[in-house]
Amino acid sequence: MSTRPLPLPSRRLATTAVVTAAAAALTLGLASAAQAAPQAAPQQTAATGTTPAAADAPNPFAWAELDGLRARQLTTWHAGQPLSHWVLTLDEETVARTYTGGAFFLYAPATGEHGWFRNLDVVRSTVKDPRQVVIADAQFIRSHPRVEVRYGDPAQPDLARVVATSTIWM
Repeated sequence: MSTRPLPLPSRRLATTAVVTAAAAALTLGLASAAQAAPQAAPQQTAATGTTPAAADAPNPFAWAELDGLRARQLTTWHAGQPLSHWVLTLDEETVARTYTGGAFFLYAPATGEHGWFRNLDVVRSTVKDPRQVVIADAQFIRSHPRVEVRYGDPAQPDLARVVATSTIWM
């Protein structure tokens, strides 16, 4: 028979509670830091915004008539590797306008469907800043004859102001 005392269950519970609390605090701290970071559109890595691999990629928005929008290539970094892709953003004139009291949202008036914007690696249905209007979903644009970037209340799209459009003549 062993004379060694058995570990106390309360010690195990206390250790588990401390480790769990530390992990939760770390997770919440990282999430808070990420939320506190300014939400800006992805940055280009070069003056042209392209990398050699992306320069060869065809523009998936070339067939659309754009008003208030422009197609451009952005490069983001995933696991330390550059990834270039085409997106639609508001043109400089549209960004320079004054916007107060609403949010930007992507809307297909023929079907009433709402699209999304990509803000860094986060998908959002609305954004507040015109520089955050980044449309990466070419399939949504391609599947609707007209897509509009509107500013106002997404719950009342008919009352919102149309600030930019993408039109496909079918």
